[in-house]
Amino acid sequence: MEASDLAALRPPVCAIARQAAAAIMAIYDSKFEVRRKEDASPVTLADETAEALIAAELAKLAPGVPIVAEEAVAQGHVAFHGAPPPLFWLVDPLDGTAEFVARNGQFSVCIGLVAKGRPVLGAVLAPAEAILWSGVVGVGAFRQVRDGIETPIRARPRPPGGLVVVSSRSNGSNAEDAFLDGYRIKEHRRLGSALKFGLLAEGTADLYPRFGPTSEWDVCAGEAVLLAAGGRMARPDGRPLDYGKKGFKNPDFVATGAWDQSRPA
Repeated sequence: MEASDLAALRPPVCAIARQAAAAIMAIYDSKFEVRRKEDASPVTLADETAEALIAAELAKLAPGVPIVAEEAVAQGHVAFHGAPPPLFWLVDPLDGTAEFVARNGQFSVCIGLVAKGRPVLGAVLAPAEAILWSGVVGVGAFRQVRDGIETPIRARPRPPGGLVVVSSRSNGSNAEDAFLDGYRIKEHRRLGSALKFGLLAEGTADLYPRFGPTSEWDVCAGEAVLLAAGGRMARPDGRPLDYGKKGFKNPDFVATGAWDQSRPA
């Protein structure tokens, strides 16, 4: 798929994310039941409603492109088996369900598109704050706020005065702490869901290490936005993440602004 085709897809994907966010917030403001999946992670009506909406709209937008979505996979419905197709969607309809349940606002809608094993388009929306980060790799990245105004964004180079680090609110690790020992840190913020990618992409954060379990739908949209903004993301050894793996589980990774994480400051 050409860059121009991907650029044309971005606005309707953003519109779909906003529809999902509206459905999520309607449930957020009501009493809702919290259930547990087989892996003990929480799931709510908001997850299921948003996923059904996103899947239906993506199927209309791009007929025939497989959709891998978190709740469908949890129920045993996998869009493909064996080698991944050349083009497929990765969807986390409500990334940070635990944060949604805690009502702290740190959850997101994530829609990503993978081409030949790499993320090429992404939308990450924070429903509670109505902030939407989106991007197409090789084209650019954008931030849209509640008033609908969209502005281009760029990840920033490594600042000389120390890094703003973002990491998981509830899933930190000793390995991450050890990794951060090699860096000069100005501020360390712990946040839920894929919001961390948005901060890296817009240049208000610099480093996000994740040494712990994640799934491809957790990071695909965020990586696409970050790469589109000029940032970087790789395994700790510098190899890129690939998508469409059996089980859709990720290795550890390090995401940064527009600088090389292999050279600590």
